[in-house]
Amino acid sequence: MVVDVGTSGLRSAIVRQDGSINFLNYEECRPDTPAAGQVEFDAQKMADAVLRVCNLTISQSKKTDKIQAVGITNQRASTVMWSKSTGKPLGPALGWQDLRTVFECITAASEHGIKLAPNQTATKAAWMIQNYVVAKSLDHNDVRIGTVDSWIAAVLSKNELHVTDSSNACATGLSTLDASSWSERICGILKVDIGLLPTIVKSTGIIGKATALEGAPPIACLIGDQQSSLIGQGCITSGATKITFGTGGMLDVFTGGNGPTRMQRSENGSYPLVAFSDQTTTHWAAEAIMLSAGTNIEWLRDDLQIISTSQDSHNIASQVEDSGGVVFVPALFGLGTPHWDYGARGTLLGLTRGTTRAHVVRAVLEGVAHRGADMLQAVISDTQVSVNSLRVDGGMSQNPTFVQSLANTTGLNIEISPVVEATTLGAAFLAGVAVGVWSSISKATNTTKPARIVSPTLKLDRAQWHEAITRSRGWIPSLSSLDF
Repeated sequence: MVVDVGTSGLRSAIVRQDGSINFLNYEECRPDTPAAGQVEFDAQKMADAVLRVCNLTISQSKKTDKIQAVGITNQRASTVMWSKSTGKPLGPALGWQDLRTVFECITAASEHGIKLAPNQTATKAAWMIQNYVVAKSLDHNDVRIGTVDSWIAAVLSKNELHVTDSSNACATGLSTLDASSWSERICGILKVDIGLLPTIVKSTGIIGKATALEGAPPIACLIGDQQSSLIGQGCITSGATKITFGTGGMLDVFTGGNGPTRMQRSENGSYPLVAFSDQTTTHWAAEAIMLSAGTNIEWLRDDLQIISTSQDSHNIASQVEDSGGVVFVPALFGLGTPHWDYGARGTLLGLTRGTTRAHVVRAVLEGVAHRGADMLQAVISDTQVSVNSLRVDGGMSQNPTFVQSLANTTGLNIEISPVVEATTLGAAFLAGVAVGVWSSISKATNTTKPARIVSPTLKLDRAQWHEAITRSRGWIPSLSSLDF
């Protein structure tokens, strides 16, 4: 059984030995935004929702399936603080998008030479210690800090476990280079007591028992969501690459057993990270980030109201053969890899009196596809790996016009995941290998094949695209000057 906790909702499901997903139950669990730049969530509500969906899946499956292990996959870097004695949260959890610690990140860089991003755990944990523990004079020895995987493992074990895995630890900004332990230097500078942080374990392997669930099955996997999607799509050989096109876009390429020389942004804007760890090896990947992908479709639907549903974006865009010279840069929140320009803004160019809504909608889909190609070129330059095809999942992977545009911008075959969210499969594979459902991770991933393959049919104008990117950048200079 997999517990998959995302940013806006969570699910549980049974994955069988043939790789099929069964008895999937979902519950919305959206964060709150109490002020501009602040993103919080109620960790207790999240815990209650996890137990509800898990118990429902168990009740539905008990006549046909025996749960041999539980895998947990999760949104990364979101930070929870709870009581060691009661198991209750000590305050609102901070979501990974929360920006209240931007100043602390700038200070860490200017005074100590440590590059931290506000979407990492490090400065969130420091802020919570000051505002939940010190400010309220709480007992320091009764405090636990963790990311969402840590919190869910605690919930399922009735607060016995306080663990995280290396794929999540490497995204916190608090770990050592190999993500096997916590950095005494960084934790000391930020005044984060290492004793409050979870034990770092392997991504696959029996960790403890889910005593909060019927039958107390073993918890046998913790894995960050993007790494789980990478594994779920079978990307476990050097150069194997996937992009998840959800609200944002995350490209991950498997790079193998050689770790990085530093855990910082690479020259072309990608980041090294742990793909997963087992009892003998830490496997590595590189990640590139698109700050807005599906968000652009929501913008067309909810704000401009030129489409009625997300599915309409394909139907309307396919009414024209090309965008009629219209180019859209999807920088609604700035640009991620390779530019990292928080002051860039969405840009629509090439409009004429003959431009129709079909041209605009198609330009939006092509713009997201161009950004996918940008990310791909960045990780290839940073890692020097050879990428022969591209696997995709997420909501936009179901849009034929978009997927064809992605093939045309990258020049690669696009392999579409058989399931929209491959995160569930990745966590299941790692948990199943730990308890012998599959003899190896390669045997597990062999159970899943692409739903279909889309090949390039023409080349989109990348030179014009790069000119459009140039015009979108630096629109808000004060934000463009930020560098994390």
